[in-house]
Amino acid sequence: MYHAPMEFEHVLHPRIAERHKEAPPKTTDAAVGFNGRLALLITKLVGSMWCAYIFTAWDLLSLPAAIHSGIQAIVSWVAQTFLQLVLLSIIMVGQNIQSETADRRSEQTYNDAEAILHECLELQRHLQAQDGALNQMLGKLKAAEGTAGD
Repeated sequence: MYHAPMEFEHVLHPRIAERHKEAPPKTTDAAVGFNGRLALLITKLVGSMWCAYIFTAWDLLSLPAAIHSGIQAIVSWVAQTFLQLVLLSIIMVGQNIQSETADRRSEQTYNDAEAILHECLELQRHLQAQDGALNQMLGKLKAAEGTAGD
């Protein structure tokens, strides 16, 4: 006995339409105002190897005085002056590189999700085409059963 096939209608999730309107978020997209822009500029300048070189040169100016003052002054100079000032810039450079890498990885993940979404939608269209073909075959089968019963 023939039963009418259940029709399937694919309904897109609302997030799909939203995703088409937006790009992956980036740190440069943040609305930060004047103070935020100034802080980003200073961070960019201090977080450069050129700034680390300048800080090193600046710190070396006080090294002869530390050497003449003895071991305690040298230890103090290294800990308080050189390490804090120079390593600050070097650490910031490393963090900037890590942040840029994370942004690139995030964008790749976003693009991968877009590709997967596209493939799923293509699969949905393929299944709908198969549903149409199956429905046609079932209709012909039903018609054949009806004529055979006559």
